[in-house]
Amino acid sequence: MSIAELGRIRARLAARPRPADLAARRERLDGLGAEYALPPDVTVERVVARAVPAEWTGTAAADPARVLLFLHGGGYMAGSLASHRHVVARAGREAGARTLALAYRLAPEHPFPAALEDALAGYRFLLDQGFAPERIALAGESAGGGLAIATVLSLREAGLPPPRCLWLSSPWVDLTLAGGTLASKAALDPLLSRAYLAELVAAYLAGADPRSALVSPLDGDLAGLPPMLIQVGSAEVLLDDALRLAAAAGVADVPVTLRVWPHMIHAWHLFHPELEEGRASLSEAGSFIRSHLDGAGPP
Repeated sequence: MSIAELGRIRARLAARPRPADLAARRERLDGLGAEYALPPDVTVERVVARAVPAEWTGTAAADPARVLLFLHGGGYMAGSLASHRHVVARAGREAGARTLALAYRLAPEHPFPAALEDALAGYRFLLDQGFAPERIALAGESAGGGLAIATVLSLREAGLPPPRCLWLSSPWVDLTLAGGTLASKAALDPLLSRAYLAELVAAYLAGADPRSALVSPLDGDLAGLPPMLIQVGSAEVLLDDALRLAAAAGVADVPVTLRVWPHMIHAWHLFHPELEEGRASLSEAGSFIRSHLDGAGPP
């Protein structure tokens, strides 16, 4: 690991603390992504996926029959196509697949279940386009990770086939905020805190029950979910969410791979152009997705 690389990222984040204004917060996260240009061979195409703004990315080497559906992070209040475009493009390259990123609706303007409705619309759009479920991987970062699991639970309720696999990066799956690392990792995480997460919960739920499986899927029935890769950094307050999710999935007989990346901060994939571990973790995710979309992964 390059301590210097991570130190520079931490210093840059400390120099640009989260503003109080919502619009400024959204601009700040978009700005993190805007710092990194896409490689010249990546194509970008805007599309509307059943009324949800979305974006295809791909390269000439991507298999057109395979797709990675991506749900960005941002605590259900921020994040966009712009903030995560470089991450999505790199993940698609590693997976050898096209990618479809969704600009799902955000709180507080659009509280729960708006984001979930949009995620389901995006998945149905892929089915409309003729993608076979066994050639779809569903991914989410942070809030997007919890949203990805909620999407699969909702697909099951609707009698629709699930995606072939799940890639979850630092998933936020317990909106009751019961994780022990919210306190024990508070001094190490430069992006998240218990107080900030509580603010996000209030805005997203708008009075809904935080124990609902569709907002805190850690409490849901995970039996029958697709194989999942969970990646989390050891220096983030959501570490315990990932650990408990892996345990719950294992108890439910779901094939699960948990990778704890030492010293990594929340959403370290965002910084992959300058962080070796960011590139390595995206390569790991790509290999996982390839293996399952190839049919080589466990059932």
